[in-house]
Amino acid sequence: MSLLDCFCTSRTQVESLRPEKQSETSTHQNLVDEPTLSLLPSSTRASEVICSTNVSHYELQVEIGRGFDNLTSVHLARHTPTGTLVTIKITNLENCTEERLKALQKAVILSHFFRHPNITTYWTVFTVGSWLWVISPFMAYGSASQLLRTYFPEGMSETLIRNILFGAVRGLNYLHQNGCIHRSIKASHILISGDGLVTLSGLFHLHSLVKHGQRHRAVYDFPQFSTSVQPWLSPELLRQDLHGYNVKSDIYSVGITACELASGQVPFQDMHRTQMLLQKLKGPPYSPLDGSIFPQSESRMKNSRSGVDSGIGESVHVSSGTRTVNSDRLQTPSSKTFSPAFLSLIQLCLQQDPEKRPSASSLLSHVFFKQMKEENQSSILSLLPPPCHKPSISLSPASPWTEPECDFPDEKDLNWEF
Repeated sequence: MSLLDCFCTSRTQVESLRPEKQSETSTHQNLVDEPTLSLLPSSTRASEVICSTNVSHYELQVEIGRGFDNLTSVHLARHTPTGTLVTIKITNLENCTEERLKALQKAVILSHFFRHPNITTYWTVFTVGSWLWVISPFMAYGSASQLLRTYFPEGMSETLIRNILFGAVRGLNYLHQNGCIHRSIKASHILISGDGLVTLSGLFHLHSLVKHGQRHRAVYDFPQFSTSVQPWLSPELLRQDLHGYNVKSDIYSVGITACELASGQVPFQDMHRTQMLLQKLKGPPYSPLDGSIFPQSESRMKNSRSGVDSGIGESVHVSSGTRTVNSDRLQTPSSKTFSPAFLSLIQLCLQQDPEKRPSASSLLSHVFFKQMKEENQSSILSLLPPPCHKPSISLSPASPWTEPECDFPDEKDLNWEF
């Protein structure tokens, strides 16, 4: 049996799972249910969920990103029977190694059980020949990374960071309660919908602590992480020793992401892995004001040069790159200061000793999040430009079983990364 056959077999098992059968699975036995939480974003009614597995029902509009180590293309598409905009991730399974196929299987199977508004929803998963199609809701604001590139190249305000991180940590807390380590927390894996809902994506690196019905305290599985994700990884994940790692490694990544959102730069970017590890091990907890951990000016985060609209609606298809909107509410002061509460949050997350880092649940109670009004999800919208629900450029529908004729952008220039 080929790897593709193995995947399709698992795919069939996923489709056959129903709520009344979930208690029979070892995966679902350890899930923490949250009855007050809905699987769907608040703006999505049950009648709007797209369940069609007919490829002719989807019209690809434009590629908005790449992911899964450049093996997956992410498209904005239209479900033609309803006119609903959706996001489609298309992966050629024949190009995937056995390890990557297992990662895809894990993401699809586990996502089938997740029921939380701050975790990216997979509406439908099916195969077209050797291509895997994953249908998800369209997130009109794209990723937090794209917001940085397009509107906040010098970093976001604390108020906006608070709104984004709060939703991300809520989703992370749900994963941790259910014995899962995300292992890829970063701004490009935090998506924002048109109504302000923040969700975590990037489930391909997910790892479960639950084995044969038992929850283990540490993990000793060290996959070959792409160099693009290493700046966010905790020291224990980079070190790969006999101590292993646990859910607290995600908390370290939250701290790095907080620095990324505050400064507009990725800490430790362009550093060699060994130098990065030494810096993380010997240095004190960092802050967005630490110049030593950020790349030099020529390596600062640049606006996307791909010319592809992420769905925000302000990208322009020209060689000069993506323009930045000039608006008072979107400007970040050149000389930034940060509140003690925000710096405290970062220092707690970036503790070298994992045991000294707070849990995701404790982090939600941190003073930095005290000002959050959970019941007012739309408050984030006042800090962002209006979303655009139409692509700024239109492409003819692409055939999913042929190789694309266009060149893909470099990994550093991606708009969305899933």
